[in-house]
Amino acid sequence: MATEPAKPGRANEDYAGATTDTFVVVDGAGTPAGSESGCVHGVAWYARQLGAAMLHRATTEEGDLRDALATAIADVADLHRDTCDLHHPGTPSATVTAARMHDSRLEYLALADSSLVIRSDDGVQIITDDRESQIGRWHRQRMDATAAGTREHTRALREYVETMRNHRNQPGGFWVAASEPKAAQESVSGIIDTGAIRDIALLTDGASRLVDRFDLTSWDAALDLIRDHGPNALIRAVREAEATDAGGRRWPRGKTTDDATVIYAKP
Repeated sequence: MATEPAKPGRANEDYAGATTDTFVVVDGAGTPAGSESGCVHGVAWYARQLGAAMLHRATTEEGDLRDALATAIADVADLHRDTCDLHHPGTPSATVTAARMHDSRLEYLALADSSLVIRSDDGVQIITDDRESQIGRWHRQRMDATAAGTREHTRALREYVETMRNHRNQPGGFWVAASEPKAAQESVSGIIDTGAIRDIALLTDGASRLVDRFDLTSWDAALDLIRDHGPNALIRAVREAEATDAGGRRWPRGKTTDDATVIYAKP
């Protein structure tokens, strides 16, 4: 298990937690400079609270992972509804990816754009919820056309994030964990047999970008790197690639570097 913030010294907006058979990754959605959230705590606090609540619920309750996530969202909402405006369109939100092994089955959940990667004797299966990226492609042209680190890019990023809020947790839009437990029922979820599984990895989009955004390696090769050298080896490869394109010209992106978190497990 490895987690690394985008910049040393700043709060990590990811959470990673695991027991022997349950794994949870939460990736907080950052609030751009100049954009309000209505919350006095911030995204890093929200991601930590939600991740801990999700791991607790997933390991102590009988329901499926969607039920665990719904209860965890409600738990965190109760922690700050008296101090924060939970109806604010910028209220802290996060992606959630979870997996739980019991008997000979693997139960999984993915809400928003983190990834669960499963390698079995039949090949590699990628489980993710790409509705946010599908909607975002229609709104990110201006952001992608500006160089990262410039005032124009900062302004375009804020406009992009605030535009995307209009589609968040809406029918026909995309769904994330925020303050409404009903979002959990929109998760991509299921159960698969563990008999043929060889590797399992949970990755935030800041870690998976080496494969799915930068197209610098395959999922098979990424899993080999994690298996042979540990999750930090993948994150180092991501950082090296990011450093070669600091302006975001080769790979346009909202954040030049992004928090990166990986959990790796074998059944």
